[in-house]
Amino acid sequence: MSSLKEVLDRVAVGEISPAQAEKLLQLLVIDEVGCFAKLDGNRGLRKGIPEVVLAEGKTPEDVAEISKLMVTKCGRAIVSRCGKEHLAAIRLTFEHSDVNMEINDRAKIVVIKNKEFSIKPSGGRIAILTAGTSDIPVAEEAKFIGQEMGCIVTAIYDVGVAGIHRLLEPLKEIIAADVDVVVVVAGREGALASVVCGLVDIPVIAVPTSNSYGFGAKGVGTLMAMLQSCSLGLAVVNIDSGVAAGAVATLIANRAAKFRK
Repeated sequence: MSSLKEVLDRVAVGEISPAQAEKLLQLLVIDEVGCFAKLDGNRGLRKGIPEVVLAEGKTPEDVAEISKLMVTKCGRAIVSRCGKEHLAAIRLTFEHSDVNMEINDRAKIVVIKNKEFSIKPSGGRIAILTAGTSDIPVAEEAKFIGQEMGCIVTAIYDVGVAGIHRLLEPLKEIIAADVDVVVVVAGREGALASVVCGLVDIPVIAVPTSNSYGFGAKGVGTLMAMLQSCSLGLAVVNIDSGVAAGAVATLIANRAAKFRK
């Protein structure tokens, strides 16, 4: 299998066409970090969404080492569910490196980029709504993923159906922005997703959050309610899965943008 540089060199001298190079690059997918991780460095090229390093369940040292290799190989590392210990290890690893580091404390996401790395606007348009302020951390995960893939993200928070009047202006804003997809993040009975889906002609992705208690605690009741929605055009991801919702929304939005151009 050719390396990335070898593929680019072959294009430069006219040995292969850009289309052939793209196919080869799609096959360059696996890098190993010691014996504990296999990185899918070219996932963004092949799939439209880059690999996101899940810090949860990994040691801070492993997360830092994986992040360093991702930045070296791909120019960027996205780390989700990043705890304080993980963040400390990442800071230490990149202390003397010429990189840009962005930290979203609410979403617990860290992005490290080489100075040369830039995000190309895709033209995709995503809207994100939350029922309450306690749903914002999950929404911020989705927002972060969308922005990192070049989408314009309109985020409007605390518009739950307990005060239905709060939803009217955000819906006008979403329609005016002509977004490609709406992500709705909600806990408790999750009604906001069904209501929004019943009012717009746009795909809606529902994200149940674990912000509930009693019967159906920790988002189980919310997930069940969203899955039982009678509003057609609604898809549901797992509990607290902001990254997953952001990935699906990005694929929809960027696909729509591609053909809009």
